[in-house]
Amino acid sequence: MTPDSERTAAYRSRVRGCLLGGALGDALGAPVEFHTLRQIRAAHGPRGVRSHADPRARVTDDTQMTLWTVEGLLRARSRQAVHGGEFDPVPAVHDAYLRWYHTQHAPAPTGGHTGWLAGREWLYAQRAPGTTCLTALREADLGRQGRGEAAANASKGCGGVMRSAPFGLLPAHAATDADVFDWADRAAGLTHGHPTGRLASGATALLVRRLLAGDGLDAALDAVLAALRTRPGHEETTKALVAARTAAADGTPDAETVESFGGGWTAEEALAIAVYAALVHRTPEEVTDALALAVTHSGDSDSTGAVCGNLLGARHGEAALPPALADGLEGRADLLDLADDLVAAFTAAPSAGAQWRRRHPAD
Repeated sequence: MTPDSERTAAYRSRVRGCLLGGALGDALGAPVEFHTLRQIRAAHGPRGVRSHADPRARVTDDTQMTLWTVEGLLRARSRQAVHGGEFDPVPAVHDAYLRWYHTQHAPAPTGGHTGWLAGREWLYAQRAPGTTCLTALREADLGRQGRGEAAANASKGCGGVMRSAPFGLLPAHAATDADVFDWADRAAGLTHGHPTGRLASGATALLVRRLLAGDGLDAALDAVLAALRTRPGHEETTKALVAARTAAADGTPDAETVESFGGGWTAEEALAIAVYAALVHRTPEEVTDALALAVTHSGDSDSTGAVCGNLLGARHGEAALPPALADGLEGRADLLDLADDLVAAFTAAPSAGAQWRRRHPAD
C-alpha cells in the first residue's frame, strides 16, 4: 500500500467511524430519553445502558439530520465541480435540511424526490423531530427565511450540535479549522439562533476535525477552547467544556457527574456530557463504557450519545466500534455508503466523474 493509499484508508476509517459511532450512540440512548436516572438503572443495572434496549437499534432525527448534513456537503462539492468557484457548503446544507423536512411530512419517497438520500425509505420515519428545527425549516420552506440565512429565534437547544460533526470530516486541503468552525456555526444558526447554540456547534465540528487529524482529546480541546475565546458570546460553551475537563481529571466517572452538566437539552450541555464521557474512557477498548456513560442520565440521552459517538469514531476509527452495537443498526449500509461518498468526493479532483456525483448532483 502506498503512503497516499494508507492516508486515504485511515481517513476513510475515521469518517466511517464518526458517522457510525454517532448513530450507535443515538440508537443506544433513544429508548431511555426522558427516563430518569433511577428508572434507567432499575431497567439496565448500575452500569447503565450497554446494549440496545430496542433490538431494531433505531436511530432518531439526530442521525437523520447528520446524514442530511453530509448530503449537503456532497451537493456543494458537486456544484463546485460543475460551476467552479469557492466552496461554501451552508446554502446546500440548508437545502438538504429542507429535504429532510419534507421526509417528515411524507410516509415514503415520492416520484418528486431528488438525489439518492431522499430515496432511502427508512429515513422517512418520524422519530420525535425537534420542534425548533421543524419550525425554522417551515419558515424557510414558505419563503419567510432566505436560503442560507439564520433563523429568527433565540434557541440554544442541542439540535445544531447533534448534526454538526460532518463539517469536521472535511480534510485539510478542503477547509481550514476556521472554515470548519464557521460553517458549522452558520449551519446551526439556520435553526438555532442563540450564540451558544451556534458556537457549541462550531466547537463540535472543530473537535471532530482535530481528532480526525490525529490529535488526542486534550490537544483537540485546547484548539477548540482557543478558537472559542476569539468569538463573542463564547462564555457558556467555554465554561461547559472547562467543567467537563475538570470533572474528568478530578474523580471516578459516574452518572451523577454527568447530570451535574445538565440534561443535555441545550447545546453546551450536550457537548459537555459527550466530551466528559470521551475523556474518562479514552481508549478504543472503552468505547462501550463511554457511550454507556454518555446516555445514562435523566435527559436528552440520544443526542449526548450521538455526539459522544461522533467523537469516539473520529478519534479511534471504525474498527474500534463494538460489533455488538453496530450489528443490526438501522440504515447501517446506507450510512457507510454515504461516508464512502464523502471520502471519494474529497480525495479526488472535484471534476472527476464518479458515482458520488451521480448520487448527489449539484442543485
